[in-house]
Amino acid sequence: MFDVNWLAVVLGAAAGFFVGGLWYGPIMGKRWMGAVGLTEEQIKEGNMGLIYGLTFVFSLIASWVLAHTYASYGYDMSFGAKVMLAWGVAAGFIVPALGTNYLFSQKGKALFFIDAGYWMLFYIAMGSVHAWLG
Repeated sequence: MFDVNWLAVVLGAAAGFFVGGLWYGPIMGKRWMGAVGLTEEQIKEGNMGLIYGLTFVFSLIASWVLAHTYASYGYDMSFGAKVMLAWGVAAGFIVPALGTNYLFSQKGKALFFIDAGYWMLFYIAMGSVHAWLG
């Protein structure tokens, strides 16, 4: 369970975290703020150390689970197959879970597509790092 490439775990988490900074910053930041109904001032009032710190911890957990999956089932997988598996985790588990939550909480389509797009890119980036460091 713990026999994984720990460098890949940390760098994979960092890659996903970096994608989040770009996605929710210059790429979709303003659209995301509008979709969730927050202003820049409200965001700045948040405890950013706690938010970013826990976000990175969650990224580490996701990266470790992906590493464990590769270690358990992906011995002979190609680079592309590993990236596709990571994408499949997002497409098959994360995005449907988001969709279900957003339907019941009556969140808008825009927020769903912004967040779903992020998770797809997050797992592609993380999976690429794991595949590269294999």
